[in-house]
Amino acid sequence: MPFAGYVRFDRTVPSQPRGWIENWPVFRQVTGRDRLGRGDAVRSPHTEAAAPRTQSADRVVSSVCPYCAVGCGQRVYVSTVDGLDTVTQIEGDPDSPVSRGRLCPKGAASKQLVTQPGRVTTVLYRRPHGTAWEPMSLDTAMDMITDRVLATRKATWQETADGKRVARTLGFASLGGATLDNEENYLIKKLWTALGAIQIENQARI
Repeated sequence: MPFAGYVRFDRTVPSQPRGWIENWPVFRQVTGRDRLGRGDAVRSPHTEAAAPRTQSADRVVSSVCPYCAVGCGQRVYVSTVDGLDTVTQIEGDPDSPVSRGRLCPKGAASKQLVTQPGRVTTVLYRRPHGTAWEPMSLDTAMDMITDRVLATRKATWQETADGKRVARTLGFASLGGATLDNEENYLIKKLWTALGAIQIENQARI
């Protein structure tokens, strides 16, 4: 495609020099009615053909921003690309009573969290004194966590303290993430309490 300055033309623009000049925004600004260059003078065929990503979405899914504890509502626009459901845009949900369609810079950029090709999708483990991360299956990682939690609980369990029954362990603590929903944090609290932990906190309160 031919170029004239920074303007990109499509095939509908004449390939002759006169056509390039007539479609040059500066020429249209000087000779036309849009002398300030804030209207038709700066529009190109490429601009005319542009459309928002939300317009071509096959469906819209309601969701919640995965970052802080505010819980802003989001609309996730999904399109079928090469036979796969692909997130094409994420915007604020105006129907949300929490955020009323607004998103902070992190929330507005959360599409990159989903579609970024460098996103880590596997468990990585670094051994004690290791210098590199190793990929590991989720089942293996969960088994390792379970074994260590149970071993720590057994080694640090206190049935009594100062003559009083406490039935607790000070060997581990829990810090819940604000990106988890209420149901997940509720289950985490119940789990750690059942294990005897008393040092249970959440990011949203810090």
